[in-house]
Parts: sequence; C-alpha cells; structure tokens
Amino acid sequence: MLAIEGLAKRFGTATALAGVTFQVRPGEVFGFVGGNGAGKTTTMRIVLGVLDADAGTVSWRGSPVDAEMRRRIGYLPEERGLYPKMRVTEQLVYLARLHGMSRSAANRAVDHWTGRVGLAGRRGDEVQKLSLGNQQRVQLCAALAHDPDVLVLDEPFSGLDPTAVDTMSEVLRERAAAGIPVIFSSHQLELVERLCDRVGIISAGRMVAVGTVEELRAGSAERYDVTGPPTGWADGLPGVRVLATDGGWTRVELDPGTDDQKLLAAALAAGPVYAFGPHRPPLTELYRDAVADRPTEVTP
Repeated sequence: MLAIEGLAKRFGTATALAGVTFQVRPGEVFGFVGGNGAGKTTTMRIVLGVLDADAGTVSWRGSPVDAEMRRRIGYLPEERGLYPKMRVTEQLVYLARLHGMSRSAANRAVDHWTGRVGLAGRRGDEVQKLSLGNQQRVQLCAALAHDPDVLVLDEPFSGLDPTAVDTMSEVLRERAAAGIPVIFSSHQLELVERLCDRVGIISAGRMVAVGTVEELRAGSAERYDVTGPPTGWADGLPGVRVLATDGGWTRVELDPGTDDQKLLAAALAAGPVYAFGPHRPPLTELYRDAVADRPTEVTP
C-alpha cells in the first residue's frame, strides 16, 4: 500500500499542504481531485521526491519511500517531460534504461506499450512532430515501460481524444487488475467517477473527503427529486429547502430528521406525482459540496 501521512508543505508564507493523509491500495485506481492550486501536484511531487515535505511521510508496504523505491514508480507529469527532438523509440528506451532496464528489455517494453496505446506507426517520429495527444501517449509509455510497482499520473487524460481516453482507461484498469496501485489526478470528474475505485478530494491543501463515490453520497445531505406538482408546492415546508425547480420538477434538501413521507404527502396534496425518489448526486455535485465555502487555491 502507498501511504501518504500528514504531509505539510509551505512556500514562503503560503501553505500548500496541511496534513494531507490518504492511502492507495494494491489493485486500486484512486482519483485525486481538486481545483487549480489545491495541492494535487505538490503532493505527487513529494511522493516522487521532486519536493521535500516540511512534515509527514510517504511509505510503500510499510517502509519509507527512498530513492531506490522511486525507481519503481511510474510517473506521468502534468507538464510535457519529453525531449522534443528525440525520436519516440529512442526517447522511451533511454528513459526505461534510467530505471535500470537492459537495452533489449527496454526495446521489447517500448514496442509493447507503443503498440498498446496506438503509436506503433509513430515510433520513428520526433516527439515535436506529434500532436499533443500523441505526446501524452508517449508519456504514458514512459511511465509504463519499466513495469513499475506504483503508477502516479498527473492529469494523464489531458489533450486526449475520446478513443485515446478509452485506451488509457483500459490500460489503467489492467494495471490495477495486476495489483498495481494507481493514483491519478483529473478535472474530468465524470471520468473519475466511472474509472476509480475511490476518490480523494483536496481543497486549499487539505483533504476534505476520501472514499468510494457511494461513501461520499452517504455522507452528503439528503435530497429528493419530485416530478409532477407545479412549482412552489414545497416553499415553506418545515425542514425542507428548495434547491432547484424546472416546471413540474423540484429538487429539495431535507434537514436531518425530516420525514420523507411527509414530503411526499405534501407533494400529493399539491397535485399528481409522477416521480418521487432520493437524488443520487454525481461526483461533480459531491465535489462542489465538499469544497463549498473553501478557497480553491492556496493563498498566503
């Protein structure tokens, strides 16, 4: 298990991380989400040893992550980390050998992964001649070629077309199925909800929620969608707050202890009810609720 415990980091007077704690289990895809400047990249750079934490620890299988262990991590940075004038195969073999692979093993791995992500026909091209999406595929191959024990990917889906998104999603699930912990950040919350086993939400350097989407839903406010009665039927009901209306559709939030059957009775008294049931918020809505009234960026 990759364990991040109590990470703290300041840049001058700005607090970048304040006690960040979460774990990524073997065989798990973990989505790490937050606004720009929330602390995602800083956390990942500490895991990789690019930055030192002011406090806290990063451990793998119960032992501190050291330089040798970091060679076993596959990392995809948010920024392009490629040499633009090197050819794809040349570059990937070079990067794989930095992780200790022999040239022959590196060539076999590069052939496999470039074929897997749809770059077989571009192996001899200079990186700078590739589209941004294909450059991102090269970066994924660089993260995978040395058969890492952990994958840490910062915005891996950036710039990818829908077909490439599907391919990358399949690769990440395959790696997880092989027992590899996978952590990735993304602003594409619908994709995170579909792909990830668990999600961590960070805001202003603090973890504000961690769990499966179902666990995050269980901790959210109780909301109901009602279709049928005309607009205004729920106004003034005790323990009920109207969140949105659209013609004959109303979404309400119940205070703790409010009886949903009384809500239904009030709706029926106002007119025919065609649909009534609890609202299952998507991750996008859960995220907005989790970061509400919190700064989206680290500030001094």
